[in-house]
Amino acid sequence: MAIIIHIDVMLAKRKMSVTELSERVGITMANLSILKNGKAKAIRLSTLDAICKALECQPGDLLEYKSDEEKT
Repeated sequence: MAIIIHIDVMLAKRKMSVTELSERVGITMANLSILKNGKAKAIRLSTLDAICKALECQPGDLLEYKSDEEKT
């Protein structure tokens, strides 16, 4: 996938645990783990909004586009 999700980076910057983010956003640990590990095929804008609010960041802080050629 060409979209890379940097939730782990923002969690480290905010010194927040995955459990705390899960509770603040209202998303299961399993679904947050899928997002964090880049296995998600989609994300709801309401979920992205909640994550950005909890981490006090912009969507661009969490999402990065890389073409398939760049990844190798």
